[in-house]
Amino acid sequence: MISDLSASSSLQMIGSLLSRTTGKPGQRFTPLRWLTVLALLLIAAPAQAALELRVAIEENRPTVQVGASSTAVIKDARGNSLGRLKGQMGNNASVNAQGNIDFGNWEAQQIWVEPEEENGLVWIGDTWYRGKVQITPSGNGVTAINHVDLEEYLYSVVASEMPTSWPADALKAQSVAARSYALYKKNLSKNPLYDLGDTTKFQVYKGVTAETDSTRSAVGGTAGEVLTYNGTLIEAVFHSSSGGHTENVEDVWSKPIPYLRGVPDFDQDSPKYSWTESFSAYQLKSKLANRIGGLESLGAIVGLVPQQASPHGRVKTFRLIGQNGDRLVKGNDVRNALGLKSTRFEVLTNGTSQLKQSAPSNFILRGYGYGHGIGMSQYGAKGMAQRGSSYQDILSHYYQGTQLSQMR
Repeated sequence: MISDLSASSSLQMIGSLLSRTTGKPGQRFTPLRWLTVLALLLIAAPAQAALELRVAIEENRPTVQVGASSTAVIKDARGNSLGRLKGQMGNNASVNAQGNIDFGNWEAQQIWVEPEEENGLVWIGDTWYRGKVQITPSGNGVTAINHVDLEEYLYSVVASEMPTSWPADALKAQSVAARSYALYKKNLSKNPLYDLGDTTKFQVYKGVTAETDSTRSAVGGTAGEVLTYNGTLIEAVFHSSSGGHTENVEDVWSKPIPYLRGVPDFDQDSPKYSWTESFSAYQLKSKLANRIGGLESLGAIVGLVPQQASPHGRVKTFRLIGQNGDRLVKGNDVRNALGLKSTRFEVLTNGTSQLKQSAPSNFILRGYGYGHGIGMSQYGAKGMAQRGSSYQDILSHYYQGTQLSQMR
């Protein structure tokens, strides 16, 4: 019976029910299914929170499909009501010849879609979200921005960034780091339309269907907590796994930051703790040339030798050596070109150390970790939590000298 459902299981059921729809205009739930979803939404209603984020979900698209779970008010940029969109209905939004948003029966410089029900959801593209939607012209197309409460945003982000079955203190550490990072980015954002995107460039955000009881509990258990250094919000960057030791930020990126220092990691259980990739000499040069360009004159590749590296082996620059010359290349360019998990790796040729004067037939790359290696290691947070560390201990380990503060 509905009255026996917890808020967590009810939202999981909502996600299951909602994910079965395609979001196409005019598609509806059956009355019985919709009444069930409405009841579950009321049970799973979160507490009201105080700070709103603007998250770009679709950007510069020719068309974006938007709808709502319940009746939604359609407004223009000034907040004037233009009409109502029926629940479980959607329209395609596009830019017309006058440069306005064309959204079904409505046209305006901007369109807002706001569910009338307190716990109504919105549909953007192919995913359900909490909050409301702003649809605006941008570039050569349409951008759809989810205006969502910070804490509700984190329900999904924590689930999208970390396995939800992990220990509670690891999830709480991720909640605080993600909240701090989101606010740091919001404060620095110069984009007039939005604060954050929904990809790994910012933080991964997959909407309501990603949420679980464990992530809502972790966010709620750390409500409003952020990390500060000398009273200032920090840039709480994180990564999957360092391969045994995180890095001082200046050894990988740019200037020193006092709280982003290299520390021993506890990520030994990570499946990416160590890894090996193999490339033929032809594959290596072809992939590098596609990313970097201008390598034709080097001839056959003889070696790829680290020139500048961190104390723990993350390579900032390589010397790419060919039979007809050599060239300096960036470590990140090599990583991206070859699809590697990190820049912490050594290069072998034919299974032995470099170099040879004749072109080797095969390059073997032996590496460690997954990600940039700065700030909190997610697998390290899991490892510490499994050893009995609290989320406070985890955060103070990976973000040196910081304090837990309450968001104002």
